[in-house]
Amino acid sequence: MCGLNLGFIVIMIGLAVETEIGESMRFELESGKTKCIAEDIKANAMTVGKYSIVNPSEGQPFPDSHKLVVRVSSSKGNNYHLGDQVDSGTFGFLATESGDYTTCFWANKHKPPVKMTIDFEWKSGVAAKDWSKIAKKGQVEAMEIELKKLYDRVAAIHEEMFYLRERYETIIAVIIAVNS
Repeated sequence: MCGLNLGFIVIMIGLAVETEIGESMRFELESGKTKCIAEDIKANAMTVGKYSIVNPSEGQPFPDSHKLVVRVSSSKGNNYHLGDQVDSGTFGFLATESGDYTTCFWANKHKPPVKMTIDFEWKSGVAAKDWSKIAKKGQVEAMEIELKKLYDRVAAIHEEMFYLRERYETIIAVIIAVNS
């Protein structure tokens, strides 16, 4: 059991190193203004996002003034999402290039000016995957087998290290004996 925990710890450390974190935020945007948020994303990383305007009159329809244009694009200018005159939306894509990806929110100009509160959640890498939908019993069993294989490899490397250390100490002892 302790051995399986070691393998699990090795996997978790690896995931922590390779994982990108998701961000969730709430911000205000005044009509006629723009706000952009950038995220550095690695190539081939999955990224998902969702955004929505907080309804100022809960239980009532959104006022006409509460509409956004939302665009997600890469630093090379490739567009991955465009929401035109929306109060909420989602996006998801596999990043084709590494670099900064930007989500920009534009609010239409209104007189008098209106402030909107926007909820925005952006996840990439491992955080972007919904593991509860991905993990099925058969896949968990397959992962358990892979973890056991990984543990066996770690144990073999550990034994090899002890063997090499013992061999090194023996060689050093022989060299000292010869030089004495």
